[in-house]
Amino acid sequence: MTQIAFLGTGLLGAAFAEAAAKRGDTVSAWNRSPDKLQALRAFGVTAAASPAEAVRGAMRVHVVLKDDAVVEEVLAAARAGLSSEATVIDHTTTLPTLTAARAKRLNAEGVKYLHCPVFMGPAAARTAQGSMLVAGPKVLFEEVRSELAKMTSRIEYLGERSDLAAVHKLFGNAMIVGVAAVMADVLTIAQASNVDGEDAIKLLGLLDLNAMVSGRGMNMAKGIFTPSFELAMARKDVRLMLETIGERPMAALPAVAARMDQLIAEGRGAEDSSVLGVDAVPRASR
Repeated sequence: MTQIAFLGTGLLGAAFAEAAAKRGDTVSAWNRSPDKLQALRAFGVTAAASPAEAVRGAMRVHVVLKDDAVVEEVLAAARAGLSSEATVIDHTTTLPTLTAARAKRLNAEGVKYLHCPVFMGPAAARTAQGSMLVAGPKVLFEEVRSELAKMTSRIEYLGERSDLAAVHKLFGNAMIVGVAAVMADVLTIAQASNVDGEDAIKLLGLLDLNAMVSGRGMNMAKGIFTPSFELAMARKDVRLMLETIGERPMAALPAVAARMDQLIAEGRGAEDSSVLGVDAVPRASR
């Protein structure tokens, strides 16, 4: 059995720790709020009084914390008990620049560190579903690859550039948050139109979002704005949406409309609506 530690047992960290214990690992865990450790005792997880106590003797230390500041604080507190042979696997969603600085510093100090944020919730963590991103030294990744594979159904190793997993996690979360915001506005249109919200969401199932990403999304990334859905026509449709919603609160569409108006004023109304991303592509493509 492998001895491992979890620093941070919120919803996701607790699910990871539970799953690891069920797989037969010897698991210790620490959390700032000790009461969050109580439920893990039933699975054989040892509750530690400090980060240093939790990591003592562990070959892998999984970090599942709130943000960069907490990661720095907790890792500093853990160093006294951290073995030079242990690998720190940080699942926290963090700022790319700070992640790169942290990885550089820790590696220089002899700490084996990988940044491994995930796309999964607690239920997926318990059943090893979802995706895990990995960035850091390839040699180190290969050392723990088989163990990480037990935690997830898909691993994406992005390379040795230490901030790449952090950046890619933001890509994914931006899409998740953005889709949630637009769906909120769809539900508001439904409410304003006396249509059941569940019927509105079912309609979205007719759309091939993957094709939109691979088609229109890739064209946007390349700076190709040949019209198939002109910006001016899209703006007209957004106007209809806003007029239907009336004075109800909205999450995304007003900001979209404002950006469309700016681009139309710049003379881009006849280009594809994907020209919304024009400022994010190389200038030569614009």
